[in-house]
Amino acid sequence: MDLRIFTEPQQGATYDTLLTVAKATEDLGFDAFFRSDHYLRMGTVDGLPGPTDAWITLAGLARETKRIRLGTLMTAGTFRLPGVLAIQVAQVDQMSGGRVELGLGAGWFEEEHKAYGIPFPKEKFARLEEQLEIVTGLWATDPGKTFDFHGTYYDLTDSPALPKPAQRKIPVLVGGHGPSRTPRLAAKYADEFNMPFASVEDSERQFGRVRAAAAEAGRGDELTYSNALVVCVGRDDAEVARRAAAIGREVDELKLNGLAGSPSEVVDKIGRYAEAGSSRIYLQVLDLDDLDHLELISAQVQSQLS
Repeated sequence: MDLRIFTEPQQGATYDTLLTVAKATEDLGFDAFFRSDHYLRMGTVDGLPGPTDAWITLAGLARETKRIRLGTLMTAGTFRLPGVLAIQVAQVDQMSGGRVELGLGAGWFEEEHKAYGIPFPKEKFARLEEQLEIVTGLWATDPGKTFDFHGTYYDLTDSPALPKPAQRKIPVLVGGHGPSRTPRLAAKYADEFNMPFASVEDSERQFGRVRAAAAEAGRGDELTYSNALVVCVGRDDAEVARRAAAIGREVDELKLNGLAGSPSEVVDKIGRYAEAGSSRIYLQVLDLDDLDHLELISAQVQSQLS
């Protein structure tokens, strides 16, 4: 089971804070550092000092880390034109020496679009499908050849399809709860399917749908299946309660909907997700100043899973 650290910087984090967490992620032996792609805080937090851009952040981290994978859950398809996104991600992949992964979603948070003047189209899912075809098609185009795409929403003519990533193929993540269109999209374009903030039972059901769609598309069982879950681990009940309070959550709710409790409780629940087909967990860490939390997870959770 791979454990990855997943952050939500729109809730309030500077680049320096993210760099500190990314370096701890690397030093403590976690597999990857991922971040959300949002420009507006959610809930009652103030979000200060304001948002950071996902791919600018990852470009900086690409030069200041050495081992960990770097990526997004999920880049919002509404934020960037697909040709521009392909250039950005390929460049960050070069800057990292081939450690980037792209999670790409349709975009959903209308308020952040209003706040920063970003168009919020109705036909987001259909646009996402074209975006996935364009981004992966640009990267896959042989050097010296050109790429063309003529769709409903995007039109590319004689693109040189440059630059190329450092990796032969950047892993692409697709995720979500949709029962039909999402599995079909994952089967066609994804290397990994991520089920965010879902129960073991719902995850197993959705993984089955994606496997069926992949088989129908003529793919083998090469997709990676993963979950994203909030994490709150403590050495005792008091420490769990303190960490839950720090992120404005209740312990019972966190135990029901996330990975919370003692290290042994969290290991047991991760085991249930593994039985459902998950081989990778993105640990949503909401208190980015609590590095002792990461140390505890590394020493007493990750050590039992590796």
